[in-house]
Amino acid sequence: MKKRIAIVGYGGQGAWHASWAQKSDVLELAGIYDIREIRMEAARALGIHTYDGGLAEILADKTVDIVLCATPNDVHHDIVCDSLRAGKHVVCEKPVALSVGEFDDMCRAAKESGMCFTVHQNRRWDVDFLGIRSIIRSGEIGEVLNIESHIHGSRGIPSDWRCHKPQGGGMVLDWGVHLIDQMLQLIPEKIVNVSCELFHITNDEVDDGFHLHLVFESGKRACVEVGTYNFLPLPRFYMQCKEGTALIEDWQKKCRIAKLTAWCEKDVTPVQNAAGITKTMAPRDELTLDFYEIDRPTSDVHDFYRNFVRAIDGEEEMLIKQEEVRRVLLVMEACFLSGESHKTLEVSI
Repeated sequence: MKKRIAIVGYGGQGAWHASWAQKSDVLELAGIYDIREIRMEAARALGIHTYDGGLAEILADKTVDIVLCATPNDVHHDIVCDSLRAGKHVVCEKPVALSVGEFDDMCRAAKESGMCFTVHQNRRWDVDFLGIRSIIRSGEIGEVLNIESHIHGSRGIPSDWRCHKPQGGGMVLDWGVHLIDQMLQLIPEKIVNVSCELFHITNDEVDDGFHLHLVFESGKRACVEVGTYNFLPLPRFYMQCKEGTALIEDWQKKCRIAKLTAWCEKDVTPVQNAAGITKTMAPRDELTLDFYEIDRPTSDVHDFYRNFVRAIDGEEEMLIKQEEVRRVLLVMEACFLSGESHKTLEVSI
């Protein structure tokens, strides 16, 4: 049986969720509420029911099974906690909270109410991430040494709530929450070192980009970088492994692999480099490397909701676990502390 979902916040992301709910095989859209009347009118124009009485009316509607919180980040806490205590299952947009303490409140409310609560970490369904993950799991180019993850744009930070600190703006909270979550899925080890530089090129109030360096307990390293003033972007993913290298130039491209087949060539011909010659940096060829591409995986982001509905019915474990979300929040808090203090932090996350 389909679950009825009501959406609080009908901006870009809320409207996206509403569109999916209207064509879902597991959801039925009960209606929406937004504090802005213009957004309520936009929903009505599409034939979507609006809750003019706000969140209280949604929570009083016994036909509503799930509340989705798609508001700006600073008001997630009360909406989530009130909905859980009213006996509604809850999905919250990311970042779920502005602090670990706020998130812990939400988790307590979920435990006390016995309701299901998760976070919409939808970027786990991105095909570039899934491609890199498949290579790691296959072991085809060996153990991971270093992974670099970049998202680069060139239009600066958006001029909506994302540029205001009290509302939880900035790129660490906007994009970092996704890329850090992905990285912790790719390297599921304890983090022992965090170093983060926050960028303020177009915005003084919040970070409009950042460069994060993570060191894991085994010595594996990861770089996560978001930029909004990059007119020539770096590759989406670059991964060094013991037996090869993987590269995804952007999220619409296939993954390119260079797999090591032999370490040493008998004779390396020096190449001209700048004002001299070098054997060290001489490029390899097909004698020692196997070059190929892997197809982009298939993905359906609505599997997030299929899983959540089955979790409500006790048929599956939730894919997005609260302890995973909490760990991402801990890393983001360390990002801000490192960036603001200009120090590298020794941690145990």
